[in-house]
Amino acid sequence: MHSILTLRPDDSLPTPLYLQLARNLEAAIHAGQWKAEQALPSERSLSETLNISRVTARKALEILLEQGLIRRSQGSGTFITPRLEQPLSRLSSFSEMLRLKGFTPSSQWLEREIALPTHEELIRLSLSPTEKVARLKRLRKADGIVMAVEFSALPAALLPDPEAIGDSLYAHLEAIGRPVVRALQHIRAINASADMAARVGIDTGTAMLLMTRIGYLADNTPIELTDTYCRDDYYDFVAELRR
Repeated sequence: MHSILTLRPDDSLPTPLYLQLARNLEAAIHAGQWKAEQALPSERSLSETLNISRVTARKALEILLEQGLIRRSQGSGTFITPRLEQPLSRLSSFSEMLRLKGFTPSSQWLEREIALPTHEELIRLSLSPTEKVARLKRLRKADGIVMAVEFSALPAALLPDPEAIGDSLYAHLEAIGRPVVRALQHIRAINASADMAARVGIDTGTAMLLMTRIGYLADNTPIELTDTYCRDDYYDFVAELRR
């Protein structure tokens, strides 16, 4: 209760109470007062505890909702949204990135197989028509929460046993002496299909981010083609620009 009381807006200030409350809540979220997917106090609880109107509490929560800091689940409440800030200037694996941000990474495997390449895989990976690919499909999770669906293809000559991959593909490639040292990455907005929406727990047609990466060895040989379908409410992509 004491921690909630520290959020109380100051009615002696000229700033509207709902803006003060929104800023106080935002600061508390960034400070880790609530963890990802933890329930936030309800409008009623905030109103009664902080001695403010429910309209003030509602408007403050709406600001956080617009910022993507919280999400609402009908009949369940308001929850903290896990946010993953990914710099676009550094090449890192999903697992590395999560550990740096203090999350615990994990994967739920949907498919691991050796198969004939698609036309796109032939072109992007510079394969001959007779070569096969190792195809990987999995849910990527942070602290047990599904953040993305990932589809990867690599030359089967490089990865003859897809079952050998643990949580990190890049760690495996480094272990066998074939690390990805650079990559080209494209990001675009899409709408979630019914199947994709069901896998990540969103409504069909909801906006997602599709991140396509081609990874290269030191000799510029392409060895990785990965499509990652990201929940846009969980991801922030950050680029530092200079001139």
